[in-house]
Amino acid sequence: MNKTSDSTDLSVSYFRASDPLDEQILALKNDGAIVVRDLASTTLVDQVASELQPYFDTQGQHFEDDFNGYATRRLASTLAYSSAAADLIEQTHALALLDPVLLPNCSNYRIGSSTGIEIHPGEKAQILHQDDVIYPIRIPGIDWQVSVMWALSDFTVENGATHVVPGSHRLERAGGYENAPSVQATMNRGSALFYLGAAWHGGGANRSEVPRMGLVTTYALGWLRQEVNHYLTVPHEKARGYSRTVQNLMGYRCHGPYLGRFADDPDGYWHNKY
Repeated sequence: MNKTSDSTDLSVSYFRASDPLDEQILALKNDGAIVVRDLASTTLVDQVASELQPYFDTQGQHFEDDFNGYATRRLASTLAYSSAAADLIEQTHALALLDPVLLPNCSNYRIGSSTGIEIHPGEKAQILHQDDVIYPIRIPGIDWQVSVMWALSDFTVENGATHVVPGSHRLERAGGYENAPSVQATMNRGSALFYLGAAWHGGGANRSEVPRMGLVTTYALGWLRQEVNHYLTVPHEKARGYSRTVQNLMGYRCHGPYLGRFADDPDGYWHNKY
C-alpha cells in the first residue's frame, strides 16, 4: 500500500489486488475511498471504451446540465450498450471488497446505477457531492452504497481525475463539504477508485487536450430502490445473455424470502409459504 497526497495533506491509499484484503477494507471504511491499481486488463477496459464510444458520441449529451457539466457526456445503464462492461461489474476482487461493507445490512446487494462518464477538454470541476443523498434518510453506521469508478483512460490531475474528500463520510459539518479541500485520485487505465456513498467527491476539471473516460457502478443494499431501473433500460434479450451473477446484481433476484419474489427466482423463494 502507498498513499498519494497534495498540498492539502489529504491522501488516498493505493493498493494492489495482492495486498491484504482486510487492509483495503479497513482503509475504505476509515477514509471513505481507496484506489486499487491495475485491477482490470488494459485489453478489457479498451474493449469497454470502444463499445461505449459510439453511444457517447450520439447520446452522451442528453445529460448536460449545471450539475453534470456542459462538456461531459454520460451514459446511464452501461449494460445496455457494452457487454464487456459486465466483466467489470462482476469483477471478483471488486465484489470481495464490497461484501464486508454491504452484506452486514442486507441479504444481497445490487447495482443502483452504472454510468459511463466522458469529461471533455474545457470542462469545469464538478461540485463536490454525496451519492447517497438520493435516499431521504441516513442510519448511522450503515452504508447505503459503494461506488467503483473504473478508469477507462488514464486519470490525471490535468484531465479531470475524480476529487475525493477523505474522511468526509464520517463527520457531518455545517454546509457540507462542497468547498472543502480535496485530493484527486489519479490512476492508470484499468485501475479502480472505490468510494462510499456518503464520501464527498466530484469530477475534476479537464485542462488537457483529450477526453477522460470512466465507468462508475454504484452497488446498493438489496432492499433499497435502485437508482436506475435496469429491467426497463437493458433489453431483456441482452440481460438474458449476461452471467447469473450480473443478472442478480441487476436485480433479477429476490431479496430475502419476500422482497421482489418471482417464479424463476434463483434462490427458490417463490414457492415458500408465508
